[in-house]
Amino acid sequence: MMETIKTIISDQMTIDMDSIDLNSDLKQDLEIDSLDAVEIMMSIEDEFDIKIEDEQIMQFKKIKDIIDYIENYN
Repeated sequence: MMETIKTIISDQMTIDMDSIDLNSDLKQDLEIDSLDAVEIMMSIEDEFDIKIEDEQIMQFKKIKDIIDYIENYN
């Protein structure tokens, strides 16, 4: 799952995958703004066949938050 998320972010943001880890801060480390976040989440939704509410997207701070959400998605 981590590799898939890293690939999605790397492809959309043109970021080296090696610079992305569980504790990468989406805004500070990866410079992902709100528009980028929505586009990335749409790709993650498609990849994992889930729905992420807009309110939830804004609560994601680190890569780990995204993974935790996907793992606990019902």
